[in-house]
Amino acid sequence: MKTDIQIAQEAALLPITEVAKALQIPDKELELYGKYKAKISDDYLEQIAGNPNGKLILVTAINPTPAGEGKTTTSVGLGQAFGKLGKKAVIALREPSLGPCFGVKGGAAGGGYAQVVPMEDLNLHFTGDFHAITSANNLLAALLDNHIQQGNELRIDTRRVVWKRCLDMNDRVLRNVVVGLGAKTDGVVREDHFVITVASEIMAILCLAVDMKDLKERLARIVVAYNDQGEPVRAGDLNAVGAMAALLKDAMKPNLIQTLEHTPALVHGGPFANIAHGCNSVRATNAALKMADYVITEAGFGADLGAEKFFDIKCRIAGLKPDAVVLVATIRALKYNGGIPKSGLGEENLEALEKGIVNLEKHIENLQKYGVPVVVTLNSFVTDTAAEISFVENFCKRRECEFALSRVWEQGGEGGIELAEKVLETLDTRESHFRVLYEDHLSLEEKIEVIGKEIYGADGVDYAPAAKKQLLELEKLGFGNLPVCMAKTQYSLSDDPALLGRPRDFRMNVREAYVSAGAGFVVVLTGAVMTMPGLPAHPAAFDIDVNDEGIITGLF
Repeated sequence: MKTDIQIAQEAALLPITEVAKALQIPDKELELYGKYKAKISDDYLEQIAGNPNGKLILVTAINPTPAGEGKTTTSVGLGQAFGKLGKKAVIALREPSLGPCFGVKGGAAGGGYAQVVPMEDLNLHFTGDFHAITSANNLLAALLDNHIQQGNELRIDTRRVVWKRCLDMNDRVLRNVVVGLGAKTDGVVREDHFVITVASEIMAILCLAVDMKDLKERLARIVVAYNDQGEPVRAGDLNAVGAMAALLKDAMKPNLIQTLEHTPALVHGGPFANIAHGCNSVRATNAALKMADYVITEAGFGADLGAEKFFDIKCRIAGLKPDAVVLVATIRALKYNGGIPKSGLGEENLEALEKGIVNLEKHIENLQKYGVPVVVTLNSFVTDTAAEISFVENFCKRRECEFALSRVWEQGGEGGIELAEKVLETLDTRESHFRVLYEDHLSLEEKIEVIGKEIYGADGVDYAPAAKKQLLELEKLGFGNLPVCMAKTQYSLSDDPALLGRPRDFRMNVREAYVSAGAGFVVVLTGAVMTMPGLPAHPAAFDIDVNDEGIITGLF
């Protein structure tokens, strides 16, 4: 079998203008980035704003394991399968981060014959959106420190500067730094921090803003520090908004590319789901809904993170109402949850499957709480046996879930027809009654408790003294009505990555909370989750190269 990058490099791509024609987008409304990438103009987005919405399908997954789940692969393959069935579909995905690309993943564009292309461009610099976000974030940091240096008219307490610099790379040594060392003209000495770009508030703001006016209003609301009276100091107070918006002007426009089978894909924005809200931009999703009859989007990591935030943050803020959810699992991953090491996952083991399927069970229960019909799909592997597949199918049907096999990695759109037909049947026969998990009027602690108990299965929540104090302060400052964005390990339903399956008899541990006032949510850090990841012992970067002819290898 060819590698993902070999398949992508051998694909015959259509000029992006031809892909756009399938959506009736005129050439003049495209801003081309070479032959195969384009941004869609603001004018065109305004022109289609009155179109009726298509159906919105969310693709999510069980908790990720080393065995692999294939959520993005399934999203892409499902979109291709809709095309095979003659349906007008658009895929709406996030842009990959350079951090995981050079760290663990080595790329994030789908896999096999279900990929978005050009794969190398997407995984590396793409259209420069992340660079613009990084620059806007660090411009605000520079203006903040310059304000302090130039007399500190706003009386900023340098011990309570909360705005962090960012970089789209896994670089652990930047988590905690000291700035301002040197001469008096080099600034005020203080502790500072970096987050990865995809965890920055600017990323979240770009992905939640509906237009330039909304973007600037959100930027102005960013809390960068507190003054000597404990009052918030905002980006608007620093006169930073106009310049930041100028840097983000082009990044605000959705990117259009294609799949291996030329299905249109809007790939825009990329907040992490274990730290930020894990969904592509509202602008791209809204545009896709106006362009197509069916929109397939995804949310990051497991349903306990990405799907919960898609529903409780993105849908709440943007007024979206999803029509169906596809929940991706693999037999290999379920057996891994059942205690089988990676080396033994290719052998039939119904006992381990029965033990590990409780992870899938909890995700089904969670999704059903939102009132949206659920279709479970198994991303197929050649080692799956008929007995194992039958066990999972019967398990799902007993829980009022539809079920379908997906073979898109090996067969592309053709391998997703069974799943596509099941999704279409579900859309035709089962009505969505979408509802959010909690109401705005609950206190921040009550919202955290609801998510901890209802979604993670915790017995309760324990708060570090600092977190307790921070939540009370945020309530007093008027942020209590905002939704909460939980930062948690992706590997477990709990905040302990070692607890696989369906953990029981545990309590969540909250260590810190802060407001992303521009994005419109309160971030809650649990367990040991990091906002600036580190590289593993053997990073994917070791295997990435480019030859004398300019061909990139090692992305997967």
